[in-house]
Amino acid sequence: MQLSTLKRVTAIGGGHGLGRVLSSLRFLKHRLVGVVTTTDNGGATGLLRQSHDCIAWGDIRNCLSQLVEQPLAAQVLNYRFSGDDPLAGHNFGNLLLHTLDQVSARPSDGIHLLSRLLNVDTRLLPMSECPTDLIALTHDDIECHGEILIDNLPHLPRSLKLTNDAIATPEVLQHIKKSELVILGPGSFLTSVLPPLLVPKIGAALASTKARVVFIDNLVHEKGPAGTMSVGDKLKFIEQHVGAPIIDAVLTNFTDTSVSIPQLGELKSDHDVHYRHDTHVLLTQLEQLLGQLKTAA
Repeated sequence: MQLSTLKRVTAIGGGHGLGRVLSSLRFLKHRLVGVVTTTDNGGATGLLRQSHDCIAWGDIRNCLSQLVEQPLAAQVLNYRFSGDDPLAGHNFGNLLLHTLDQVSARPSDGIHLLSRLLNVDTRLLPMSECPTDLIALTHDDIECHGEILIDNLPHLPRSLKLTNDAIATPEVLQHIKKSELVILGPGSFLTSVLPPLLVPKIGAALASTKARVVFIDNLVHEKGPAGTMSVGDKLKFIEQHVGAPIIDAVLTNFTDTSVSIPQLGELKSDHDVHYRHDTHVLLTQLEQLLGQLKTAA
């Protein structure tokens, strides 16, 4: 199994981590699909969601900004209004995506239109086109609502769920079924990686797919409650919520001897940002890990 020969790859996660993976694999063009978490309730995204009851656009915009080839286009997408402007705090890319949603039949259509305008070949899909939020149940049986509060919990929650029975975007299920490789992560484990898996039909699709599923771990430990989790802990937490073991291999610098599936490290950070993967090394190690899975099969 070589990346360049794969007919369909699906990458799942949140903005910064998923954007990095999609940027690394952009040579796959239309064969690559990104499934984006839409539960963020902070920052500019939170402001827009509070007033318009929409899905979270921030992670989608972040992925687009990492996929566009023109630096100026990325700057425009990420531009944030400030000062005394009535739009202060809002992000132009988020507002643009929301506007396109208003004139489109569904959110995915607006995202696809903007991708075409930006000459982005990779298909981006929201995990769900229905507004939903993340809820954590603590070990004290207290429900904690929203990503911002969850990332600041002092201890790992017992479990996670969504505020409603979120309906999976139909194309997401189709692409997972057709994929030869599915990638989860990197990113905030509880609030970027887990939310798409909590959408019932997405979890079921991952449990039944014939694709190889690879989990990419973070380069550094998170500051939130997931920062204390080992690789084994994360795999168990995923299995707890999906209802089946779905991960076939892991890219991580924190090898866990309790884990029996293949693990590969020696990942390097980008020279500018210490927690961001070096794309060349990421591709090299992912290719090597896929080779191990082929040999094992």
